[in-house]
Amino acid sequence: MPKWCPATVTARKIWTEGLFTLTIASDLVLPFEPGQFLHLALGDEANRVNRPYSVASPHGPELDFFIVLVEGGGLTPRLWELSPGDSVDVSERAAGSFTLGKTPDAETLWLVSTGTGLAPYIAMLRTSQPWVRYQKIVVVHGVRQLADLAYTDELNKFESESNGRFKLIQSLTREKTASVLHGRIPDLLESGALENAAGTSLNRDNSVVMLCGNPAMLDEMELKLGQREMTKHRTRSPGQIVLERY
Repeated sequence: MPKWCPATVTARKIWTEGLFTLTIASDLVLPFEPGQFLHLALGDEANRVNRPYSVASPHGPELDFFIVLVEGGGLTPRLWELSPGDSVDVSERAAGSFTLGKTPDAETLWLVSTGTGLAPYIAMLRTSQPWVRYQKIVVVHGVRQLADLAYTDELNKFESESNGRFKLIQSLTREKTASVLHGRIPDLLESGALENAAGTSLNRDNSVVMLCGNPAMLDEMELKLGQREMTKHRTRSPGQIVLERY
């Protein structure tokens, strides 16, 4: 079981109904790498309910968690009801290997996500590490509806200030709008739409791809990238695909 640290909710941003970012303050959480996850918990020792969540910010005095409300879930309905000043517990140590430290170098870093799988990428982009190591960064974020897109202003700011080094690609599956792509991410890869939108190719010679989100997306993307002779990155067998299944 994790060692628990007391924390206080300092902010709550609602992106759309049931989709929110919870910001907490705790000076007891040990340093961690962007992309790792912490546990949040509510309840006393005998009745504590906890779940792991990727942190949507680097280590610091305040930590962000990008969360989707799961109706009937054991914890997210209670997190949804929290307000600034309320108490919550957070694990002292982070875990997970979905980090840039475990990701190989390449010309282009593709950060591909669905839903709240965007969270670890927000944490990474708020540090210098990806900007120092990669010539170009492409963020792909797929959701169902336009209202489900989050962090758009921050990501657009990265794009406007990057001098062409950063590209944001958003896609919807349940509605169409002229401002973003329409379709599932694996289909957009297969059709060439992702590369057209990014203005760069995606192949084993110039790219590394991080994948986070829906398990079906992870499976399909790993398969389609494999058709391009890209393989999962491992310490003893270097590749171009980095993913972590929660």
